[in-house]
Amino acid sequence: MRKISSVMLLLLFCMAVSAGGYDTAKRDSILSVITGAHMPKKKVNILKYGAKGDGKKDCLPAFKKAMAQSKKNGGLHIVVPAGTYYLQGPIHFESNTCLELSEGAILRFSPDPQFYLPMVKTSWEGTFLQNYSPFIYGYGLHDISIIGKGTIDGNASTTFATWRKKQKPAQQLSRNMNHKETPVPERNFGEGSWLRPQLIQFFGCTNITLADFFVTNSPFWCIHLLKSENIICRSLRYDAKLVNNDGIDPEMSRNILVEDVSFNNGDDNVAIKSGRDNDGWAAASPSENIIIRRCRFKGLHAVVIGSEMSAGVRNVFVEDCTYAGYCKRGIFVKTNPNRGGFVEGLYVRNCEFGEVEDLFYVTSMYAGEGMDDTHFSVVRNIFVDGLRCDKARIGGIILQGTEAKPISDVVFRNVDIKEVKNALSMDNTEGVMFAGCHLGGKAGVPTQVTAKDKIFN
Repeated sequence: MRKISSVMLLLLFCMAVSAGGYDTAKRDSILSVITGAHMPKKKVNILKYGAKGDGKKDCLPAFKKAMAQSKKNGGLHIVVPAGTYYLQGPIHFESNTCLELSEGAILRFSPDPQFYLPMVKTSWEGTFLQNYSPFIYGYGLHDISIIGKGTIDGNASTTFATWRKKQKPAQQLSRNMNHKETPVPERNFGEGSWLRPQLIQFFGCTNITLADFFVTNSPFWCIHLLKSENIICRSLRYDAKLVNNDGIDPEMSRNILVEDVSFNNGDDNVAIKSGRDNDGWAAASPSENIIIRRCRFKGLHAVVIGSEMSAGVRNVFVEDCTYAGYCKRGIFVKTNPNRGGFVEGLYVRNCEFGEVEDLFYVTSMYAGEGMDDTHFSVVRNIFVDGLRCDKARIGGIILQGTEAKPISDVVFRNVDIKEVKNALSMDNTEGVMFAGCHLGGKAGVPTQVTAKDKIFN
């Protein structure tokens, strides 16, 4: 009877591994609804509005005039020719507007914080509040795009990039307001708070296309997609090494395609979020249906989910990606008992890295925070098929659940790590399956007994 039970368990295991496949039908269904922005036909040159690409004249008035004209006309395609355009303040988008940065065009923003007031509705590390305006900003818009091979230079190294060491009091105050559910209109930060604005933020927008341009010197996160949907980020290029220069941060957003992007960031390349704690639970707006493909990763972590993920994250596909340089971690899912929420439906296929610290790391105990709290996160339905790296200096595959909510239903297929210190570490997990995995190299034919074994001594 025991032998039959063992055979049945083995059969069920094999069937589960076979069934736990990469959901291409779901991926294709998501792709079918992602169109990005509708591009307006009428083109105008920014020079018409008084801009001058000499790197000296303040061109913000020209961009304001162009945006006002776009609003009046019901749409406009604004072309920025080669040159350096200095901007003493943020560009606030209008619906049905395309901003095309021609090759050789540089938008260079002033580093002076006073120009990014008055405050606007925004979010900071998962908490809704009012703060300095992002350098390029849109709220409640539709059909907006930034395209072309030009450059967006935040120019933030001398001011905003130095603020992190001063931000702690305001950061903690924002979190307290979140936890106390202080009305958002009363959460006013800005001058004296040292909370850095994002370089580009679209908040509550639909139909967005961001393509081809180069990003550098961001004051904080580079591209923040907040409560927005139907988004294409294609062929973007980065050299953004200032503090917390995440590449792309979708937050409470859905139906997103990130493809052919070359990352080189001083923080996470793609960081998927969905609000912090009470704000995330109240919004109940998960980040979902996100496809990341054919990207080249370089920076702190390649793809991260969390830790601000209280509204949940689902249906994330990472496929056919490689590395352009060092990443500390490849795939990193991070939450803790403060967060609640869920992560479900993470699919990784055919991705490779060189040397990392950890290749695949999922933890429900991030930063050791909230260990006395009870807002446990559900983490389940993870499918990996084809993940490779040359060396993992510390961890190959690490899964850390909680007793209350174990990480469950995880399938690893064809994971190959040539060299690794700690191949596998799992705590509080259920239903984890492996097939065709080689962690630390592939075993060969077993050796026969020899004198070196000294078994006859």
